[in-house]
Amino acid sequence: MPNTNKPLILVTNDDGITAKGIRTLIDIATELGDVVVVAPDSPQSAMGHAITINNTLYLKEYTAHSHNHKEYTTSGTPVDCVKMASHEILDRKPDLCLSGINHGSNSAINVIYSGTMSAAVEAGIEGIPSIGFSLCDYSADADFEPARPYVKQIIENVLDKGMPKGLVFNVNIPKATHDEIKGVKICRQANAYWVEEFDKRTNPYGKDYYWLTGKFVNDDKGEDTDEWALEHNFISIVPTQYDLTAHHYIAELNTWDFDN
Repeated sequence: MPNTNKPLILVTNDDGITAKGIRTLIDIATELGDVVVVAPDSPQSAMGHAITINNTLYLKEYTAHSHNHKEYTTSGTPVDCVKMASHEILDRKPDLCLSGINHGSNSAINVIYSGTMSAAVEAGIEGIPSIGFSLCDYSADADFEPARPYVKQIIENVLDKGMPKGLVFNVNIPKATHDEIKGVKICRQANAYWVEEFDKRTNPYGKDYYWLTGKFVNDDKGEDTDEWALEHNFISIVPTQYDLTAHHYIAELNTWDFDN
């Protein structure tokens, strides 16, 4: 690894190493530190916190066409990428992990399913300050340029101020021009969800198969949510934790009777 006074930044994603979003994030990160990239060799969207345990896992060096840094691909999930980086590639803990920039929103309940955010969470579990970035545009040729100065500023703030252990940042960016973006809002996760449906079809051999479909429902009317911010062309930052304990309910649960 580079032996400089610059921060060591690990970059990963779930869309694959060639995706436009991660290439943009790499460009920004190289302005701020020494960069090592470990990303999936193919798209791994909606993998959540999956890890590879029943298949072999491959790692190989990837030749980038810009910048002077190391890049690697894995055959596994985004979480595998972070684990491989920590245990097989890097000789010291990174100062920061950046995941993204994802092609598509990871606001509200999407954070649960997101490979982008799960990579960030895995880094957080390993004690690495971490940020997941997502742009609300699923297009492979999405325009990341309006987001660039905000992404850089958020990274600079974390490098300067640090981040409490146990937290990661979930950053979502609206699909908007630079002039349309109104700024950054610190938010809570909206109470919004997917209503799923399965489109059942039959293949030419008479075997049934299914496509997952559905619609996104936001019943949360709060103006402090990530969904409200994005709808009004603000970039949302949600401080997210991987401790899923419902601390507020422990006292109530302790009043229950349990017989031995």
